[in-house]
Amino acid sequence: MELQNAPIGVFDSGFGGLTVAREIMRQIPNETIVYFGDTARVPYGTKSQTTILKYSKQIVRFLRTKEVKAIVVACNTASALALEEIRRELEIPILGVIKPGAKIAANTTKNGKIGIIATEATIQSRVYTHFIQDLNPELTVIGKACPLFVPIVEEGTFLNDPILDAIANRYLEELKQHKIDTLILGCTHYPLLRSTLSRLMGEDVTLVNPAYETARELQRLLRKEGLENTQGQEIERIHTFYVSDVPDRFKQFAASILPCSAERTAQINIEEY
Repeated sequence: MELQNAPIGVFDSGFGGLTVAREIMRQIPNETIVYFGDTARVPYGTKSQTTILKYSKQIVRFLRTKEVKAIVVACNTASALALEEIRRELEIPILGVIKPGAKIAANTTKNGKIGIIATEATIQSRVYTHFIQDLNPELTVIGKACPLFVPIVEEGTFLNDPILDAIANRYLEELKQHKIDTLILGCTHYPLLRSTLSRLMGEDVTLVNPAYETARELQRLLRKEGLENTQGQEIERIHTFYVSDVPDRFKQFAASILPCSAERTAQINIEEY
């Protein structure tokens, strides 16, 4: 296989990284994706850095067996806690979801107050704060962990329920008090709550979707490294999906958000890698 025509590996702790895969499919339609969702061990946001690093290295080893030409860590927690160490050990390009979103937020804010909602591990790492303040030390970053959002998205039952509004209002209250004008959706599950979050925060707050920005950054990276797919769009892209548990539920979720079929979903034992 020519390197340019090799697939891109994308991984997440579960379903949420499909929002990143969706943006890659939309913005770089010539590329093929091999996706892994660690559905047996989700969520990552409450686990230690040691555990996240172990899981991430196992997944990268699995994706390398699929001859991927680049890897996207479509998980904010893994991007925060494992990306830099993995990058040092990997000879192919690897990209996380944090830097692209941080750059856009820093360039978007008008009043210098940026909110970030994410998992507990991402918030505690302060990685978004570090990136944003490296770009502009005058900016204020207020983080808020929202641990219930991931299970709500993956369950799917309460996405249009007053229960979601009640939980989201509780989480967002502190950010409203700080009068932020930009909010980073710092977990790949959260774009699926975008309409609720936008409505509750109001029209004066700009929501930043790192999934969208990551796909744009990936396109630039592939071009820079000479790895863009050379085959035309007339070639049918066969994306493949792998999970560590319950493929049927994953396929149902994927069908609701992806522009392609996820029927090619297989369950693997990730502990073997």
